[in-house]
Amino acid sequence: MSADPRAVESILAFWAEAGVDACLLDEPVDRLEEGAARLKARATPPAPRLAPPPSPLGAPVIDVSAAIAQAKQAAAAANDLDALAAAIAAFDGCPLKFEGAKQAVFARGEPTAPLMIIGEGPGAEEDARGQPFVGRAGQLLDRMLAAAGLEGRVFITNTVFWRPPGNRTPSLQEQAICAPFLERAIQLVKPKMLLLAGGAAAKSVLGREEGILSLHGRWFEWHGSDGTVLPALPTLHPAFLLRQPGAKKKAWQDLLTLTERLDRPGRPD
Repeated sequence: MSADPRAVESILAFWAEAGVDACLLDEPVDRLEEGAARLKARATPPAPRLAPPPSPLGAPVIDVSAAIAQAKQAAAAANDLDALAAAIAAFDGCPLKFEGAKQAVFARGEPTAPLMIIGEGPGAEEDARGQPFVGRAGQLLDRMLAAAGLEGRVFITNTVFWRPPGNRTPSLQEQAICAPFLERAIQLVKPKMLLLAGGAAAKSVLGREEGILSLHGRWFEWHGSDGTVLPALPTLHPAFLLRQPGAKKKAWQDLLTLTERLDRPGRPD
Protein backbone atom coordinates (compact mmCIF):
# COMPACT_ATOMS: atom_id res chain seq x y z
CA MET A 1 0.00 0.00 0.00
CA SER A 2 1.58 3.31 -1.09
CA ALA A 3 1.76 6.36 1.19
CA ASP A 4 -0.54 9.33 0.62
CA PRO A 5 1.55 11.92 -1.31
CA ARG A 6 -0.18 14.76 0.54
CA ALA A 7 0.76 13.27 3.91
CA VAL A 8 4.38 12.85 2.82
CA GLU A 9 4.48 16.42 1.53
CA SER A 10 3.05 17.71 4.80
CA ILE A 11 5.67 15.86 6.87
CA LEU A 12 8.50 17.18 4.70
CA ALA A 13 7.18 20.71 4.98
CA PHE A 14 7.03 20.37 8.76
CA TRP A 15 10.65 19.24 9.01
CA ALA A 16 11.78 21.94 6.59
CA GLU A 17 10.18 24.62 8.70
CA ALA A 18 11.90 23.11 11.73
CA GLY A 19 15.29 23.68 10.05
CA VAL A 20 16.04 20.10 9.02
CA ASP A 21 17.89 20.11 5.68
CA ALA A 22 19.45 16.60 5.56
CA CYS A 23 18.42 12.99 6.10
CA LEU A 24 20.54 10.58 8.13
CA LEU A 25 20.94 6.88 7.42
CA ASP A 26 21.29 4.10 9.96
CA GLU A 27 25.01 3.73 9.07
CA PRO A 28 27.48 6.56 8.23
CA VAL A 29 28.53 6.95 4.60
CA ASP A 30 31.90 8.37 3.53
CA ARG A 31 30.77 10.45 0.53
CA LEU A 32 34.35 11.42 -0.38
CA GLU A 33 35.43 7.80 -0.63
CA GLU A 34 32.24 6.90 -2.50
CA GLY A 35 32.84 9.66 -5.01
CA ALA A 36 36.49 8.70 -5.50
CA ALA A 37 35.49 5.11 -6.17
CA ARG A 38 33.00 6.20 -8.82
CA LEU A 39 35.58 8.39 -10.54
CA LYS A 40 38.12 5.55 -10.52
CA ALA A 41 35.55 3.16 -11.99
CA ARG A 42 34.87 5.61 -14.83
CA ALA A 43 38.56 6.23 -15.49
CA THR A 44 39.59 2.55 -15.51
CA PRO A 45 38.15 0.56 -18.41
CA PRO A 46 37.16 -3.01 -17.58
CA ALA A 47 39.91 -5.53 -18.19
CA PRO A 48 39.33 -7.67 -21.24
CA ARG A 49 38.28 -11.23 -20.51
CA LEU A 50 41.00 -13.48 -21.81
CA ALA A 51 40.43 -17.08 -22.67
CA PRO A 52 42.83 -19.54 -21.00
CA PRO A 53 45.87 -20.32 -23.15
CA PRO A 54 45.46 -23.40 -25.30
CA SER A 55 47.35 -26.56 -24.46
CA PRO A 56 50.64 -27.00 -26.32
CA LEU A 57 50.18 -28.52 -29.74
CA GLY A 58 50.00 -32.28 -29.44
CA ALA A 59 49.79 -32.29 -25.64
CA PRO A 60 47.14 -34.65 -24.30
CA VAL A 61 44.77 -33.63 -21.53
CA ILE A 62 46.23 -35.16 -18.35
CA ASP A 63 44.13 -36.83 -15.68
CA VAL A 64 46.47 -36.35 -12.71
CA SER A 65 45.09 -39.21 -10.61
CA ALA A 66 45.25 -41.62 -13.53
CA ALA A 67 48.75 -40.40 -14.43
CA ILE A 68 49.99 -41.02 -10.88
CA ALA A 69 48.49 -44.52 -10.94
CA GLN A 70 50.20 -45.24 -14.27
CA ALA A 71 53.50 -43.91 -12.93
CA LYS A 72 53.26 -46.16 -9.87
CA GLN A 73 52.62 -49.19 -12.06
CA ALA A 74 55.47 -48.39 -14.45
CA ALA A 75 57.90 -47.61 -11.61
CA ALA A 76 57.07 -50.78 -9.70
CA ALA A 77 57.79 -52.88 -12.78
CA ALA A 78 61.35 -51.49 -13.08
CA ASN A 79 63.79 -53.91 -11.45
CA ASP A 80 66.92 -51.82 -12.00
CA LEU A 81 67.95 -48.26 -12.82
CA ASP A 82 68.24 -48.91 -16.55
CA ALA A 83 64.70 -50.25 -16.63
CA LEU A 84 63.53 -47.28 -14.58
CA ALA A 85 65.18 -44.84 -17.00
CA ALA A 86 63.45 -46.60 -19.90
CA ALA A 87 60.11 -46.50 -18.10
CA ILE A 88 60.44 -42.77 -17.50
CA ALA A 89 61.36 -42.12 -21.15
CA ALA A 90 58.30 -44.09 -22.32
CA PHE A 91 55.91 -42.48 -19.84
CA ASP A 92 53.38 -40.07 -21.39
CA GLY A 93 51.57 -39.05 -18.21
CA CYS A 94 53.56 -35.92 -17.38
CA PRO A 95 52.52 -32.85 -19.41
CA LEU A 96 56.07 -31.49 -19.33
CA LYS A 97 57.01 -34.14 -21.88
CA PHE A 98 54.86 -32.33 -24.46
CA GLU A 99 55.81 -28.74 -23.63
CA GLY A 100 59.07 -28.45 -25.54
CA ALA A 101 61.37 -30.86 -23.72
CA LYS A 102 63.80 -32.68 -26.02
CA GLN A 103 64.13 -35.81 -23.92
CA ALA A 104 63.69 -37.33 -20.48
CA VAL A 105 66.48 -36.48 -18.03
CA PHE A 106 66.74 -39.11 -15.31
CA ALA A 107 69.98 -39.32 -13.36
CA ARG A 108 73.75 -39.50 -13.18
CA GLY A 109 76.21 -40.78 -10.60
CA GLU A 110 76.94 -43.95 -8.69
CA PRO A 111 74.06 -46.48 -8.70
CA THR A 112 74.93 -47.62 -5.16
CA ALA A 113 75.86 -44.21 -3.76
CA PRO A 114 75.33 -43.52 -0.05
CA LEU A 115 73.99 -40.05 -0.88
CA MET A 116 71.19 -39.15 -3.27
CA ILE A 117 70.91 -35.51 -4.36
CA ILE A 118 67.48 -34.40 -5.57
CA GLY A 119 67.00 -31.12 -7.45
CA GLU A 120 63.83 -29.63 -8.88
CA GLY A 121 64.10 -30.26 -12.62
CA PRO A 122 66.37 -30.15 -15.67
CA GLY A 123 67.35 -26.90 -17.39
CA ALA A 124 68.33 -26.18 -20.97
CA GLU A 125 71.79 -27.76 -20.78
CA GLU A 126 70.43 -30.82 -19.02
CA ASP A 127 67.64 -31.15 -21.59
CA ALA A 128 70.21 -31.04 -24.39
CA ARG A 129 72.60 -33.56 -22.83
CA GLY A 130 70.15 -35.88 -21.09
CA GLN A 131 71.75 -35.69 -17.63
CA PRO A 132 70.86 -33.64 -14.53
CA PHE A 133 73.07 -30.90 -13.10
CA VAL A 134 75.51 -30.54 -16.00
CA GLY A 135 75.16 -26.80 -16.62
CA ARG A 136 76.80 -24.00 -14.65
CA ALA A 137 74.87 -24.89 -11.50
CA GLY A 138 75.86 -28.54 -11.86
CA GLN A 139 79.50 -27.64 -12.34
CA LEU A 140 79.40 -25.61 -9.13
CA LEU A 141 77.73 -28.53 -7.36
CA ASP A 142 80.47 -30.91 -8.54
CA ARG A 143 83.18 -28.58 -7.24
CA MET A 144 81.47 -28.34 -3.88
CA LEU A 145 81.02 -32.11 -3.65
CA ALA A 146 84.71 -32.67 -4.46
CA ALA A 147 85.78 -30.14 -1.83
CA ALA A 148 83.59 -31.87 0.76
CA GLY A 149 85.00 -35.31 -0.06
CA LEU A 150 81.77 -36.50 -1.69
CA GLU A 151 82.99 -36.95 -5.26
CA GLY A 152 82.01 -40.38 -6.58
CA ARG A 153 79.67 -40.94 -3.64
CA VAL A 154 76.47 -39.40 -4.99
CA PHE A 155 73.52 -40.26 -7.22
CA ILE A 156 71.88 -37.16 -8.69
CA THR A 157 68.31 -36.81 -9.98
CA ASN A 158 65.33 -34.40 -9.89
CA THR A 159 61.69 -34.23 -8.82
CA VAL A 160 60.63 -34.04 -12.51
CA PHE A 161 62.35 -35.55 -15.53
CA TRP A 162 61.48 -33.13 -18.32
CA ARG A 163 62.52 -29.51 -18.62
CA PRO A 164 59.73 -27.10 -17.62
CA PRO A 165 59.20 -24.39 -20.26
CA GLY A 166 61.43 -21.39 -19.65
CA ASN A 167 63.07 -23.21 -16.73
CA ARG A 168 60.09 -22.36 -14.55
CA THR A 169 59.56 -24.13 -11.24
CA PRO A 170 57.69 -27.40 -11.74
CA SER A 171 54.16 -27.45 -10.41
CA LEU A 172 53.09 -29.63 -7.49
CA GLN A 173 50.97 -31.70 -9.88
CA GLU A 174 53.93 -32.31 -12.18
CA GLN A 175 56.06 -33.32 -9.21
CA ALA A 176 53.31 -35.59 -7.89
CA ILE A 177 53.06 -37.38 -11.23
CA CYS A 178 56.82 -38.01 -11.27
CA ALA A 179 57.05 -38.89 -7.56
CA PRO A 180 56.56 -42.67 -8.00
CA PHE A 181 59.60 -42.79 -10.29
CA LEU A 182 61.67 -40.81 -7.79
CA GLU A 183 60.63 -43.10 -4.95
CA ARG A 184 61.50 -46.15 -7.02
CA ALA A 185 64.95 -44.66 -7.69
CA ILE A 186 65.45 -44.30 -3.94
CA GLN A 187 64.40 -47.92 -3.43
CA LEU A 188 66.85 -49.15 -6.08
CA VAL A 189 69.84 -47.01 -5.07
CA LYS A 190 69.26 -47.49 -1.32
CA PRO A 191 71.11 -44.34 -0.22
CA LYS A 192 71.83 -43.63 3.44
CA MET A 193 70.48 -40.10 3.19
CA LEU A 194 69.02 -37.47 0.86
CA LEU A 195 70.29 -33.98 0.03
CA LEU A 196 67.45 -31.81 -1.30
CA ALA A 197 68.74 -28.99 -3.50
CA GLY A 198 66.43 -25.99 -3.50
CA GLY A 199 63.03 -25.08 -2.15
CA ALA A 200 60.98 -26.84 -4.86
CA ALA A 201 62.70 -30.16 -4.16
CA ALA A 202 62.52 -29.80 -0.38
CA LYS A 203 58.83 -28.87 -0.38
CA SER A 204 57.91 -31.69 -2.77
CA VAL A 205 59.91 -34.47 -1.13
CA LEU A 206 59.18 -33.50 2.46
CA GLY A 207 55.70 -32.04 2.02
CA ARG A 208 56.74 -28.82 3.78
CA GLU A 209 55.53 -25.27 3.21
CA GLU A 210 58.50 -23.26 4.53
CA GLY A 211 60.96 -21.55 2.21
CA ILE A 212 64.42 -22.94 1.62
CA LEU A 213 66.11 -20.28 3.75
CA SER A 214 64.12 -21.63 6.68
CA LEU A 215 64.50 -25.31 5.79
CA HIS A 216 68.18 -25.47 4.85
CA GLY A 217 70.59 -27.02 7.32
CA ARG A 218 67.81 -28.75 9.28
CA TRP A 219 67.41 -32.53 9.33
CA PHE A 220 64.08 -34.07 8.40
CA GLU A 221 62.84 -37.60 7.68
CA TRP A 222 61.67 -38.89 4.33
CA HIS A 223 59.10 -41.68 4.59
CA GLY A 224 58.70 -44.09 1.68
CA SER A 225 55.52 -45.99 0.92
CA ASP A 226 57.34 -49.24 1.73
CA GLY A 227 58.20 -48.07 5.25
CA THR A 228 61.70 -46.82 4.43
CA VAL A 229 62.76 -43.81 6.50
CA LEU A 230 65.80 -41.74 5.48
CA PRO A 231 67.36 -38.60 6.93
CA ALA A 232 66.98 -35.70 4.50
CA LEU A 233 68.80 -32.38 4.54
CA PRO A 234 67.54 -29.42 2.46
CA THR A 235 70.17 -27.02 1.13
CA LEU A 236 70.39 -24.05 -1.20
CA HIS A 237 70.25 -24.80 -4.91
CA PRO A 238 73.54 -24.19 -6.78
CA ALA A 239 71.69 -21.94 -9.24
CA PHE A 240 70.74 -19.71 -6.30
CA LEU A 241 74.37 -19.64 -5.20
CA LEU A 242 75.40 -18.41 -8.66
CA ARG A 243 72.98 -15.50 -8.25
CA GLN A 244 73.79 -14.92 -4.58
CA PRO A 245 77.48 -15.81 -4.03
CA GLY A 246 77.28 -14.59 -0.45
CA ALA A 247 75.05 -17.56 0.37
CA LYS A 248 77.75 -20.12 -0.51
CA LYS A 249 78.89 -20.18 3.12
CA LYS A 250 75.49 -21.47 4.20
CA ALA A 251 75.46 -24.21 1.56
CA TRP A 252 79.03 -25.18 2.44
CA GLN A 253 78.09 -25.54 6.09
CA ASP A 254 75.17 -27.76 5.05
CA LEU A 255 77.57 -30.01 3.14
CA LEU A 256 79.95 -30.24 6.09
CA THR A 257 77.05 -31.15 8.38
CA LEU A 258 75.92 -33.84 5.93
CA THR A 259 79.41 -35.26 5.43
CA GLU A 260 79.99 -35.53 9.16
CA ARG A 261 76.78 -37.49 9.59
CA LEU A 262 77.36 -39.62 6.49
CA ASP A 263 80.78 -40.70 7.70
CA ARG A 264 79.71 -41.72 11.20
CA PRO A 265 80.37 -45.39 11.93
CA GLY A 266 77.40 -47.49 10.95
CA ARG A 267 74.15 -46.24 9.43
CA PRO A 268 73.28 -42.58 10.17
CA ASP A 269 70.68 -42.20 12.90
